[in-house]
Amino acid sequence: MHLIRFATTALAAATIAFPAIALAAPGDAPASAPPVAGAPAAPALPSIPKVIAGPDIYTTLKNSGQFTLLLKAIDQAGLAPVLQKYPNLTLFAPTDAAMNALPPDVLTKLMAQNDASANQLQQILKYHLINAVVDSSKIKGAKGSVPTVELKPVMLDGSNPDDLMVNNADIIQADVKVANGGVVNVIDKVLIPSDSPFAASAPSAAASTAPTPAGT
Repeated sequence: MHLIRFATTALAAATIAFPAIALAAPGDAPASAPPVAGAPAAPALPSIPKVIAGPDIYTTLKNSGQFTLLLKAIDQAGLAPVLQKYPNLTLFAPTDAAMNALPPDVLTKLMAQNDASANQLQQILKYHLINAVVDSSKIKGAKGSVPTVELKPVMLDGSNPDDLMVNNADIIQADVKVANGGVVNVIDKVLIPSDSPFAASAPSAAASTAPTPAGT
């Protein structure tokens, strides 16, 4: 039942023409302040073994061995066939460390076997999925929002080319391009939409809408 409901949603999203990803150039945003002399350096991003691209997104995650909790969630939500069959999708994939960083009660509730948790889990997983190819070339040097399969946008920030971000998660490995045209971007936090019941309690939650331009 959950598989049919999710697959139908994904297919419906795929039939809608995906809007152009119009990210603002850095010159359109307020200039960042110059670095302060003697300020501590930004913490290094987590180091993980390199993820090797496979034939599709699901197989790539499975072969890596670094996404066991994400795969369990994907299987439980009935998303595996979508990630195996449909091309040209982008998945922002949180590692096991990112999943384990959720409060224990949040992870337990999300993985519970009941209808309420299934709906909430699907919402969060669809928020990590984009019905278009979004690789680093579309993120670097720009900043803006892009809609997800959940129909709520995530904020992409490539204003620092050495630290690409989606919402408040760092992309710790970009451009894992699988054979069917999809892309995996590995992230260090779970993305949670602002209207999720877990948004307030999860430290990885971030606003899901673009900031309002100054003067509007």
